[in-house]
Amino acid sequence: GKGGRHVDLPTYPFQHQRYWIDVPDTTAAPAPFPATDIVDTRFWEAVENEDWESLADTLAVPDDASLSTVLPALASWRQERRREATVNDWRYGISWKPVADGGATTRLGGTWLVVFPEGRATDDVVRTAAEGLARHGAQVVPLELNASEAARGTYVGLIGEKLSAQDSPPAGVLSFLALDESPHPMHPAMTAGVAGTLALVQALGDARLEVPVWFGTCGAVAVGASDAVTSPAQAQVWGLGRVVALEQPERWGGLVDLPRELDDRARARLCAVLAGLAGEEQVAVRSSGVFARRLVRNPLDVRTPEQAAPGWRTSGTALVTGGTGALGPHIARWLASNGAEHVVLTSRRGPSAPGMAELATELAAEGVRLTVAACDAADREALAGVLEQLKADGESLRTVVHAAAFIELASLAESGLDEFADVLAAKVAGAAHLDELLGGDDLDAFVLFSSIAGVWGSGDHGAYAAANAYLDTLAEQRRARGLKASSIAWGVWNVWDPERLPEGVKPEQLQARGLPFLDPDTAFAAMRQILAHDETFVAVAEVDWERFVPVFTSAGPRPLLAGVPEAQREIEAATSSPGTASGADAPSAPSSPLRDRLEGLAAEERDRVLLELVRDQAASVLGHASGEAVEPGRAFRDLGFDSLTAVELRNRLNTATGLRLPATLVFDYPSPDVLAAHLRDEFFGALPDTAPAGTAAAPPTLPAADDDPIVIIGMGCRFPGGVRSPEELWELLLRGGDVISGLPTDRGWDLDALYDPDPEQRGKSYTRHGGFLYDAADFDPAFFGISPREALAMDPQQRLLLETSWEAFERAGINPQSLRGSRTSVFAGVSYHDYGSRLGETPEEIEGYLGTGNTASIASGRVSYVLGLEGAAVTLDTGCSSSLVALHLAAQSLRQGESTLALAGGVSVMAVPTSFTEFSRQRGLSVDGRCRAFSVDADGMGMSEGVGMLLLERLSDARRNGHRVLAVVRGTAM
Repeated sequence: GKGGRHVDLPTYPFQHQRYWIDVPDTTAAPAPFPATDIVDTRFWEAVENEDWESLADTLAVPDDASLSTVLPALASWRQERRREATVNDWRYGISWKPVADGGATTRLGGTWLVVFPEGRATDDVVRTAAEGLARHGAQVVPLELNASEAARGTYVGLIGEKLSAQDSPPAGVLSFLALDESPHPMHPAMTAGVAGTLALVQALGDARLEVPVWFGTCGAVAVGASDAVTSPAQAQVWGLGRVVALEQPERWGGLVDLPRELDDRARARLCAVLAGLAGEEQVAVRSSGVFARRLVRNPLDVRTPEQAAPGWRTSGTALVTGGTGALGPHIARWLASNGAEHVVLTSRRGPSAPGMAELATELAAEGVRLTVAACDAADREALAGVLEQLKADGESLRTVVHAAAFIELASLAESGLDEFADVLAAKVAGAAHLDELLGGDDLDAFVLFSSIAGVWGSGDHGAYAAANAYLDTLAEQRRARGLKASSIAWGVWNVWDPERLPEGVKPEQLQARGLPFLDPDTAFAAMRQILAHDETFVAVAEVDWERFVPVFTSAGPRPLLAGVPEAQREIEAATSSPGTASGADAPSAPSSPLRDRLEGLAAEERDRVLLELVRDQAASVLGHASGEAVEPGRAFRDLGFDSLTAVELRNRLNTATGLRLPATLVFDYPSPDVLAAHLRDEFFGALPDTAPAGTAAAPPTLPAADDDPIVIIGMGCRFPGGVRSPEELWELLLRGGDVISGLPTDRGWDLDALYDPDPEQRGKSYTRHGGFLYDAADFDPAFFGISPREALAMDPQQRLLLETSWEAFERAGINPQSLRGSRTSVFAGVSYHDYGSRLGETPEEIEGYLGTGNTASIASGRVSYVLGLEGAAVTLDTGCSSSLVALHLAAQSLRQGESTLALAGGVSVMAVPTSFTEFSRQRGLSVDGRCRAFSVDADGMGMSEGVGMLLLERLSDARRNGHRVLAVVRGTAM
């Protein structure tokens, strides 16, 4: 009808992830080398040389030992070498990877709730962070909470009061409650900050606020040798946060560790992280950049005799906390076999624990004394008493193993403060007391038994994950003080006692998650390695990545795993095979008995059968007697599904339907009725009223009249300074903004080696500045039907052309899918061709894609192919004029009637710094990267990146089609 007005709608929000081929670092640690190779070689060399002295030393037998002594020793030696070879596949570590910080012009929208402990509003980090958010466009709502009196009900009310004046829910939450390291008044083993953070998470859930929550800390992590952990207490929030990611993905933002005070650059980096520009969820902001946490393989380099299978021995007395638990006797025996003359086990039960008398007899036969003391390691006075008694008895304490643990499973939403504190106390308080009481004592080893739950999180293990994260950082802090410390984050030991399992622990489920149990003898071989090499932190776990990855990533992407090649391959395989497509373009679903049955039913009956199937399978997974217990409209999350059971339901439905469904099924289709409708669409296509309409073939187009000008009806762009739309570009021009900034840190450029102020230095650049698309590596391949492997191989310039072309159509009010088969042309200028040329050889994972992904002529053809456009597709390189020439050719094509619509523009992304080094040699660059045309201060040009695509149409066609005219192209020429 009449009277309507044009309303601009937002363009599609691409779901970006980083895709950039990292050139292998020649300084990286060598690949794992089978431990048996070098050790066996040395052994048999000694045999061939009849070097009995060396053999006796290797086998740890006397020089004159008989064959009956040698053979058992040889068998034992061989078994140990095999274990050490296995251990190399179990070893993992943590590294910190530099990522692009997004530049200084990141904009945060909406309201941000900044939460901080009572009385800490003026803390430097709280104050400067809040100022940074406000400066970058956020409306900051401060919320001061008393963390010492943490109560979810109280917090819900305070949050409601703060947000009641806002027109919409907050865009995000940034919590600094972790900064309060004072002991909780009722639970001194727990900091007020941890208690407050737990209550905040619960309160946000009670208030049904599903917004990203970021947890801020200071000094909780160290990103390199020059960095230092200053607050192991705050690291507990990192452990807790990783569990939030798994249990409550709907309100997961991430973890960010900050300097004590944020300068302008640090504030900008923080805002870029909060805006998701880096696509990371566990980051540290430092003066040198933004760093993302990665799990990596950490094999020992055993290619030299010095590194191969060194031994570790102790002497004197060894103290083991938690010594009467499932692991304690195993640890005692191992210490006895490695030189300990006296083993002291402490626990709450002490000598009354089962099996202690038998263990004492066993060790005594080997000449080792055993003392079992009733002592709770969390009780400082009791622990000090044990240590003082050892000194009074003249005992020389040489080794400490802190293995005390208390496990009580509960989701964060259901965790009580008392139970949470009990779990923390066993590990956190015990470790802190040992660290303090032993001070700088000379020890052979100070071992903290940690857990992988603290490394990557585990559902229902919020307190346990927090406690173990503390142990890992305490070890780093002790090491920085020059003290012995080794934190070992263990997988699951195969020492289960069915009678003593914590409630809710199901060993078979753990194995189903891809975490096979650790053989104790092999685990101790790993421990011997770690102590012999005096390592600070190692995660030791056998992981079946094929099983583990679908479970761990079912609620969302986990960049943490990107550093493990096997995990990354599983992620890519899952992303590239998301199940059959729906709708008109969907291929036929595979034949199955269920499909055959459904084909003979009416539409309503089909829906009923599929809903019944989903409810029955969900009930089986959850342990209900029948599907009647599963409400059709209730969210799977509320029904009790977690990441593991979500994957189990997916697997059951795959089997029942014959379809190939994604692991994220219950998160993508969040209730049984919605999921049943999705299964119907997978089998039979979308319903007619939801299927995309077909597009009729365009009629022949005659050449344009001379008085029918070419007009611009749409535009998509990305420019430095975070400009992502024409409106943002216009705002930048109006305010005279400056978008020149530092060189990108995530492209593998050696920035220190690249820079030299002397232009005569070959291979150097005398400028460190330019205009960059810091998010050039970000892409949404699934949206365009491209696999992650192919996306990685594609030049980022091709990806940017796809996204901006799509946006140009959308901004013109045209559904890009409606143009399939139309005579729409693409003209694109592309000048850089160096993305693929950086590689000495093609990595196996992108073989077959690199050619098309980096051939210039493919760039325009890629847009045409993906969108089904059947006009001309021309890529050209005329240097700095490429985009203008593309515009000229597009206008010609429209005037001559070759095209009905035409995309024209260009893209520029520097994958290597060659342009900087070349123009530096010519002295053609401005020192600060800024052009000053026609000025007496001009000292050269600036290098910059960007992409822009214009959508062109003849004016008469634009009027007839109702397309808004943005500008008229009065003329072009060559």
